[in-house]
Amino acid sequence: MTSAPAIRDEPQPIFRDRREAGRVLAGLLEHYRGDPDVAVLGLARGGVPVAWEVAAALRAPLDTLVVRKLGVPGNPEFAIGALAGGGRIVLNDDVIRGMRLTAEQVRSIARTEARELIRREAAYRGGRPPLDVAGRTVILVDDGLATGASMFAAVDAIGAGQPKRIVVAVPAAPESTCREFEALVDEMVCATMPSPFLAVGNSFWNFAQVSDDQVRELLATSTADAPIAVTDPVEMLREVAIEAPAGVPPEHVLEDFVGDARFVLIGESSHGTEEFYAARAAITRWLIMEKGFTAVAAEADWPDAHRVDQYVRGLGTDESAASALHSFERFPSWMWRNTVVWEFISWLRLHNDEQRRAGGALAGFYGLDLYSMHRSMRQVITYLETVDPDAAERARRRYSCFDRTSENDGRTYGFAAAFGAGESCQAEVVGQLVDLHRSAAEHIDVRDGEAHFDALRNAWTVRDAEAYYRAMFGDRVSSWNLRDEHMADTLDALAAHLEHPRAPARIVVWAHNSHIGDARATEMAADGQLSLGQLVRERHEKACRTIGFTTSHGTVTAASRWDGPAEHKPVRMSLPSSAEELLHDTGIPSFMIRTDLPGEAVDILHSPRLERAIGVIYQPSTERHSHYFHTRLADRYDAIIHIDNTTALQPLAPGTHWKTDATPETYPTGL
Repeated sequence: MTSAPAIRDEPQPIFRDRREAGRVLAGLLEHYRGDPDVAVLGLARGGVPVAWEVAAALRAPLDTLVVRKLGVPGNPEFAIGALAGGGRIVLNDDVIRGMRLTAEQVRSIARTEARELIRREAAYRGGRPPLDVAGRTVILVDDGLATGASMFAAVDAIGAGQPKRIVVAVPAAPESTCREFEALVDEMVCATMPSPFLAVGNSFWNFAQVSDDQVRELLATSTADAPIAVTDPVEMLREVAIEAPAGVPPEHVLEDFVGDARFVLIGESSHGTEEFYAARAAITRWLIMEKGFTAVAAEADWPDAHRVDQYVRGLGTDESAASALHSFERFPSWMWRNTVVWEFISWLRLHNDEQRRAGGALAGFYGLDLYSMHRSMRQVITYLETVDPDAAERARRRYSCFDRTSENDGRTYGFAAAFGAGESCQAEVVGQLVDLHRSAAEHIDVRDGEAHFDALRNAWTVRDAEAYYRAMFGDRVSSWNLRDEHMADTLDALAAHLEHPRAPARIVVWAHNSHIGDARATEMAADGQLSLGQLVRERHEKACRTIGFTTSHGTVTAASRWDGPAEHKPVRMSLPSSAEELLHDTGIPSFMIRTDLPGEAVDILHSPRLERAIGVIYQPSTERHSHYFHTRLADRYDAIIHIDNTTALQPLAPGTHWKTDATPETYPTGL
């Protein structure tokens, strides 16, 4: 049995330190570079190292703004407000009333902090007057925001100086705080918005306190004369780029890259891009023919993929690849019922026919996902009816617990079970799984091991799907982690099943970048989110390779809403400071960069940048918040294949409306 979803106690921060966070912010603010009216103010003390990097990149003057938090007596980190220069004070009346603080207590706190504010201003500037902000674009920088009390006071103080524009820029803040400032200032730049937001320091590897001496030194160091990097990152990447026509690297490169790896995880940055699917299929054909891989494990449901597996092995009743793919009929069916997968499945059938004649190993097609709860129940019962009618009746009674919800509505069951509006079927699905495990030897004697393995994986799917649907109405991370842990466990079970004494199982995985990439290299790790790629790396270390795909612009097949029809949508040009923009700037149409090899060029990709992810839904109007997140590409993947201009995936039935009576295959994340 697998345990509950693992929530890592020590999430991986995204920024090494404040200086690196400043360089990331500078990339998001580069449209201000060269503007003579720009001035950068760092909130002392923690915001000054961040602000120095921003000012240096923009070639703008730097100053500091001293803002003092007004803390509750006995708990100074709990703010009731903040105080800025010129006597500007911002108070949270609700907190003051809740803490039952008197007006005299508040005045006493403010007087104490005012004295410290005056001391720090004198210490930091050494007699220099503050920058005149009148008529200027002022960029206010801090190392992060929680409640935003200090920044509210800073905005109030700067606003009194009549600037032309006020911009607030921080490496990390809660989404609610960012939205609040968006309505208050001319531009709000939040590099990351961890959810849940626990503390500013959680976004940094090194969050050591900044000293007064460090602030003085930074303010005394000219940002106008900051050294410019001698090397051009685009040119460095261009030098190590390996041309990969149509996204397929040369065979000798693949040979060296794959080596003896048992698992090759190949991603996609959208569920609807023709070139990603075609390149992945081409690489997989080479892995099967030249490296002895015998399985493709896809981000698809087990029963649907099993029908395809039966076809490619020459079993079952389907007479064509199109017919075998027919089970993928619910939203988003184009993920697997498309022309590229149809061509690959057709090829795999022919390959296996040749292997059978030559006495070679056949290659199968398997599903890793867990949305097939009711279909998997039927498969368990159907199998038991052929080997043990009494066991089939027990399974039928256990699974009847779900009869109050429709076959395609796991969400309704999950809502009722999670909130006490209906009975939980957890005990029944676990009991059935235990029963099937215990009777394994007896059943395998009656039927072949393949049939029992299929039934067992379906029973596991029911068990994990039941837990997933209950978790769906809790925090987002728990349901995501349940799903990816199910995929990792299924992959391990498949590897064990296919293991041969003379040849270990070798499996190709097809899934979205968000699954095959290492979550520890993204901002999502801050809230405890893990991924299939991370779990495979943790469990198998050097025995796995991961390849992520990226694109800059083009078209994509995606919906505008859940259960919506497939649309042919334009993909916007990649955002400034994103990894996709950096790769686009190389000018190479299609290439691979190996991040598993050390070097200065790869070091560039160890720094955090925005990365785009398009699932089955694409919303260009909210692209920055809906489809981008911060990542360290070199830590996330072992290799990156960039195809600059891509086109929409062709569904097998283009122009039709897909069935809407089932839970979306990628609900609720779209990935």
